[in-house]
Amino acid sequence: MMALTGNNNYFEDFEPGQVFKHARGKTMCEQDNVGITLQVLNTAEGHFNEDVMQKNALALGDGRAGWNSRLQFGGVTIAMVIGLAMQDTGENALRELKLDKIRLKSPVFHGDTLYAYSEVLSKDDGDRDGAGIVTFKHYGTNQDDKVVFEGERTVLLKRKSHYGEHQ
Repeated sequence: MMALTGNNNYFEDFEPGQVFKHARGKTMCEQDNVGITLQVLNTAEGHFNEDVMQKNALALGDGRAGWNSRLQFGGVTIAMVIGLAMQDTGENALRELKLDKIRLKSPVFHGDTLYAYSEVLSKDDGDRDGAGIVTFKHYGTNQDDKVVFEGERTVLLKRKSHYGEHQ
């Protein structure tokens, strides 16, 4: 596994099978959940009502640790993980083509820290000389290395030979 830091991220730099751990992490805070979630008018109690979440956990009594606290909105989790990967996989993007196979695998809570990984699934010529198409599988994990998100993203990336350093 290689760590990227924003360099060497043109079309030619990616090969199927590569896996990258991205350099940055993000601890989820109140603003990430409450502020952003309200902006999209998601008012589900699981995101805002600590009292209800604690009472539901007690009523269920089934030992589901961690579910007695408000959950982060899944849309924020997706955006954060992909955002953490963008320095390495999107800096030379000409166009985002597809976001697919989204899976929220585990809950994310206030105070959890998210990290991002990317795997290169495929690489194909684009419909123009100066770019090619790369499909990534992005993974998000929490501070305990538990996968919280995975999804596939297809991007039209600049070719280094046309836009960047000449080889």
